[in-house]
Amino acid sequence: MISKRRSKIQGWGVFATRPIPKNKRIVDYAGEKIPTRESLKREARYLKTGRIWCFKLNSRAVRDASVGGNIARFINHSCAPNCYTHIVRDTIWIRAARNIRRGEELTYDYATDGESGIRCRCRPGCKTRL
Repeated sequence: MISKRRSKIQGWGVFATRPIPKNKRIVDYAGEKIPTRESLKREARYLKTGRIWCFKLNSRAVRDASVGGNIARFINHSCAPNCYTHIVRDTIWIRAARNIRRGEELTYDYATDGESGIRCRCRPGCKTRL
């Protein structure tokens, strides 16, 4: 249903290999479950390389996709995404926000807690900082 390849947005991206219907669960965002305190330390290191790998589950826990992550960690941010996230207990699902065409790159809004200084590249001229 999906594959990883080079992206026009940033580095690697994830693309639909067949049409995906609206609201379909596409993939879970896998990674080591760690306490929020530990994620703050790791994120400081990751941001130096221009990457965001930690995804907040709740106020106490985070998934770190750099440890035990899967293809979902390569889904790029967009201010006008075609996917959304849905957290069910300890699982973060990436779901289709609309019908997605074969060959289309999957994106979702990272909705970060603060400005990391990473410039959004979802479209030319975007002023958002992740």
